[in-house]
This record gives sequence, structure tokens and C-alpha cells, in this order.
Amino acid sequence: MRLSGRGLKCVRGGREVFAGLDFEAASGEAVAVVGHNGAGKTSLLRLVAGLLTLAGGSIELSGGEDDLPVAEQAHYLGHRDALKPSLSVAENLSFWRDFLGGEATDPAISLEAVGLSHTAHLPAAYLSAGQRRRLSIARLLAVRRPIWLLDEPTSALDAAGQQMFAGLMTDHLDRDGLIIAATHTPLGIAARELQIGGGA
Repeated sequence: MRLSGRGLKCVRGGREVFAGLDFEAASGEAVAVVGHNGAGKTSLLRLVAGLLTLAGGSIELSGGEDDLPVAEQAHYLGHRDALKPSLSVAENLSFWRDFLGGEATDPAISLEAVGLSHTAHLPAAYLSAGQRRRLSIARLLAVRRPIWLLDEPTSALDAAGQQMFAGLMTDHLDRDGLIIAATHTPLGIAARELQIGGGA
């Protein structure tokens, strides 16, 4: 599988965020998108995820499911944790599993993988910031998709959480997945850097 962007242009609120941007990522590869605040790291991920409209250029995926758009073959993990505070940890994860569809995993297995088995019946409102991040990461495991688009994925994670997530990312890459991550900090795995320098 190979995901590529050619001559990408992003305009938000009438302002050009970046233009002429190229990137490429293949199965088993992680790309760390780096740059200053406002350079367009999050915008790039949102373009690939289909959450923003391209102002120019093209995004192509080869070797994936031909009948599915890139957005349906990717997980987008934003820098905010998309959780319902009143639902339990298990209910939140089950909601996302059902909503996303596809090849699903038992929620209990996903929660165990991120160290949250003991919180399964607690309302998500009771979780710490680090635990909320772990629950968001569990979403990546609940439904298998080959492309992970990660926005500051290690934010709020302590050292143990970062190590846990590095292991999950390594496993994903070993399964021929690919990762594109916008980050200010090292991911804890080998990653090729993509520098975005435009924006304000």
C-alpha cells in the first residue's frame, strides 16, 4: 500500500496554509509531520482524512481497497479526545466500533491493550487526561484500518503510556499498516520526517 499527496494546497478561512506540498508513505512506514504552530500539520491530516477540501493537488492510495475512499481506510485521531462523558468507557468504545464498522475487535481486548480494563464500567467523565487519551487510542484497535492519521498522539500520556503506544504503533507497522503523525515530540518509533514550513 502506498499513500501519496502531490502539489497539495490548503486554504482555510481565506488564508493559504500551505501550497505545493508533496508526501508519500508506504506500508510498514511512519511519517512524522513536523513544523511550527500554524504551519498546517493538522490541516494535512484532515485533508487526508477527508475532513477538509483540497484547494489544489491530489491524494492517491494504491494497494488499498479499490472501492473505498481513503477516509474509510483510515483512522483519524485528533488532538481532542472524542468521548461522551456520560457513557462508560466500554460503551464509548462500542459506539465507535459500531459507528466505524469493518473488521471489529472485542472491545475488552482493545481496552486491555491500552491498560484500561479496570475502568470499563466507569463513566468516561471519571477518567484522567491520560486515561482519556488511552481510550481514544483504543479506538484505533477496536476496528482495524491500515492507515493511522495521528495528531499529537502522545499528548497527555505519561512515560508508561508513551511506551505502550510505541508498542502498538510498531505492531501496526508490522502488520503492513502505515502511520502519518503530526507531532512536536518524538514518537518513540522510527519515522521519516516531513517538514511543513509555511503558515503563520
